[in-house]
Amino acid sequence: MDTRTVTMDEVFEELRELLEKKRMKELKDRLDDMNEADAALFIQTLPEKEMAMVFRILSKEHAAEVFACMEIDEQELIINSVTDKELANIIEELYVDDAVDLMEELPANVVSRVMKNATKETRELINQFLNYPENSAGSIMTAEFVDFKKDITVKEAFERIRAIGEDKETIYTCYVTTKDRKLLGVVTVRDMLLSPYEAVISDIMDDNVIYATTTDDRETVAQMFKKYSFIALPVVDKEGRLVGIVTVDDAIDVLQEEATEDIEKMAAIIPTEKPYLKTGVIETWRARIPWLLILMVSATFTSMIINNYETALSKFVILTAFIPMLMDTGGNSGSQSSATVIRNLSLGDIKFSDIFRVTWKETKVALLCGLTLSAVNFAKLMFLDHTGVTVAVVVCLTLIATVFFAKVVGCTLPMVAHKIGFDPAVMASPILTTIVDTISLVIYFRIAGFFLPI
Repeated sequence: MDTRTVTMDEVFEELRELLEKKRMKELKDRLDDMNEADAALFIQTLPEKEMAMVFRILSKEHAAEVFACMEIDEQELIINSVTDKELANIIEELYVDDAVDLMEELPANVVSRVMKNATKETRELINQFLNYPENSAGSIMTAEFVDFKKDITVKEAFERIRAIGEDKETIYTCYVTTKDRKLLGVVTVRDMLLSPYEAVISDIMDDNVIYATTTDDRETVAQMFKKYSFIALPVVDKEGRLVGIVTVDDAIDVLQEEATEDIEKMAAIIPTEKPYLKTGVIETWRARIPWLLILMVSATFTSMIINNYETALSKFVILTAFIPMLMDTGGNSGSQSSATVIRNLSLGDIKFSDIFRVTWKETKVALLCGLTLSAVNFAKLMFLDHTGVTVAVVVCLTLIATVFFAKVVGCTLPMVAHKIGFDPAVMASPILTTIVDTISLVIYFRIAGFFLPI
């Protein structure tokens, strides 16, 4: 028996061979047996004409699952290539949260066609979800969940799961509600399997339910999955009625998007939702140029400071050689602190109330880092660069002060920004580096003026 592990590239090559030989029945069977994410990835590697053709041979149920895993550009292409009947089948098979994501991304003319071919109930549900605030729990939840009344038995609960579970996003975690859909408790399939068939749901449910509301921030909701190890989280409206659930796959998507957005902001890039290779040159330029212009203008402060001390530098030209090292070290030191604080703010591990604890810790770290760097630098200046003792002292004292200032500012700026409602990532490397560069030069020339005749 061949025990060789077949790679996905090899599988895709076999599928392309079936397509080239027009063995469509065999290709359909292979795709229907594949995981929907892998099938979507294969279809997206095909040329546009073949992409639409191969998608249309998929079974009705599998087609919707594959469609949900595709990128928005490929989804638009598929929509434009299928008939109204086929489009209606796709929309009705999609989970509501996937359909809502589709509506938010597609061009208006394509959205109109999609909504036209959806049933009245689906249109109403999609419109309801679209009305929730952007980046809220309501905007990412799905309405496909299993709910029970508290007075039914375990046997009746299993019968209900068998009757409606096929179209639900998850059947492992089920919810207990009143007649007017007020959330009472949660019960898992594990709880029911370990209970007698005649047991009543109200006796085995957990009535200490952790839930989110429709207006809660989606990133906060996603963090709850990490904290409680949830598979799904119920979402209630302002009256406490169960209106949907957020599943772990949606939480992972949110965390990935938020992390990507933070990284882009920390790199002075306006966030974009498109993948890198699908973002045009002009669009990429637009995302990068605003911050570059702002930072370029702000960098004139450093030029003004250097020009102001031009006479002093002409007397001790050697001081000029250490400016890049001091500025870079300050920027790097501040970035370390800001990146750590920003990450912990996003994870909820620190709050604004911890600002004094964080500042005190970073102060001690700054002094240790500054002393270590200045000691190594002093040895380098004396034995390798052969500078005078006074110049070495000036540079090393500036290094300690710069590192101290950079780390303190690097940890406090993001926390203050978070407190007043700004994204902490904006206060990361670009802005912080400009501030630290300016202050480090002022410190440098002040210390130099105290020790040197300038």
